[in-house]
Amino acid sequence: MTKDPYRIRDHVAEFDDIVAEIVRLSAEVRLRLPMVADIAYGPDATETVDLFFPEGKRDGLPVHMFIHGGYWRMFSKRDYSYIAETVTRAGAIAVIVDYALMPAVRMAAIVDQVRRAQQWVLACIAQYGGDPERLTVSGHSAGAHLATMLLGDGSRPSKIKGALLLSGLYDLEPLQTSFLAAEIGITGEEVASFSPLTHRFDPAVAVEIAVGAEETAPFHRQAEAFALHLQEQGLRVRRTAVTNANHMSIVRDMGLLGTDAAGLLEDLVSR
Repeated sequence: MTKDPYRIRDHVAEFDDIVAEIVRLSAEVRLRLPMVADIAYGPDATETVDLFFPEGKRDGLPVHMFIHGGYWRMFSKRDYSYIAETVTRAGAIAVIVDYALMPAVRMAAIVDQVRRAQQWVLACIAQYGGDPERLTVSGHSAGAHLATMLLGDGSRPSKIKGALLLSGLYDLEPLQTSFLAAEIGITGEEVASFSPLTHRFDPAVAVEIAVGAEETAPFHRQAEAFALHLQEQGLRVRRTAVTNANHMSIVRDMGLLGTDAAGLLEDLVSR
């Protein structure tokens, strides 16, 4: 029987070990780094962000938003606090975003949530010592997909200087025949409305599209197609295949000093 290339657990033997590691690292970061937890950006209980700060004076600091993955149906911001290790080391405020999960809500609701999280950052981050004019964003897997929804529509500035998209999903149609059909049931309307490959974007944004060298073929094809799509719109795009990385290790490594993924994030934040 052919394995579903989108079912990550079937292709990453250490899946559970990596999840346990990132949860442990996140708990350690929440104890160690200066932070403000569970700030509301909307009325729903899922609409919160955690802020993490570098040591020292907080005035005009760069700001970085991270949006977690999990195929829109699992994980939370608490599982990804460890990303703040790299962001704060680069001298920026880390904004780790939470959102509601499918199938309890549909994709339109999640996209609206991350956009409102961005609006909260632009309106309020100066109160915490951040500079809204120095905003960057990253996301992994479904989080990379959601991050693209913040990059404008080609007719207005996105207010985002740069984006790092890891292992992203840019064409949702193949997911309709994947294992996710039984779990979240992506609709034809959602494919048409929320596939980044059909969108236009702010040409001022610099975008890094990264995928693990050991990921399954669809992730490489989607990265290549989306990079070309952005280049045709005039965006500055760089595409990277991260050596010895799979779909889970690439996001874990974003919080580990000395790894390629952490280097990509640090370069974006400090650029």
